[in-house]
Amino acid sequence: MKPHAFVVMGVSGSGKSTVGRNLAKRLGSQYFDADDYHSSGNVQKMRSGVPLDDADRAPWLETLNQLLADHIKAGRMPVLACSALKNSYRQKLISGGLHVAWIYLRGNYEELLDRMEFRENHFMPASLLRSQLEALEEPADAWAFEISRPVEEIVEAVVSRLNFNSREDS
Repeated sequence: MKPHAFVVMGVSGSGKSTVGRNLAKRLGSQYFDADDYHSSGNVQKMRSGVPLDDADRAPWLETLNQLLADHIKAGRMPVLACSALKNSYRQKLISGGLHVAWIYLRGNYEELLDRMEFRENHFMPASLLRSQLEALEEPADAWAFEISRPVEEIVEAVVSRLNFNSREDS
C-alpha cells in the first residue's frame, strides 16, 4: 500500500531534517520539522540539558498527528522529520489510521556526536544524545538507512522503493 505520508525518524544528529527536506523536494511534497512544533517550555528544557519525558511529548505528538492528518485529508503527501524514538510515540503519530512510511536513519554514537558538535543554531545539546539512544526503540517496520550513506542515495532509495510499491499496488 502506498503511504500517505513519510516520517523521517531517528535520534538527534541523524540527518532527519536534511533527508526530509530533500525527500520532500524530490517528491514535490511539503516538508515539516517536528522541532518547530515543540512548546517553548520543551525547547527551554532541552536547551538546559534536561531530556523530555512522555508527558512533555504528549501534546507535541498530538499536534504532529493532527498536522499529518490535515495534510493527508487535503490530498497532500507530507514529509515530517521527527525523532519518534519510541513505538508508543509512533503509534500516537499515526493514530486515526494514518498510513505512513517510516524512514529510520541509524548511526552509532560517535558518528552522531560528531555531527551534533558541528551543528549551529540547534537547541538540542550533544549532552542529550545518550538519553535519546537509551530511549530509542528501533522500529521493525521502517525503511532503515545508515547515516553514513549520502543523502541523495537515501532519497533515491526511498523514491525507488515507493515506485516499486506503487507498481505492486496497481
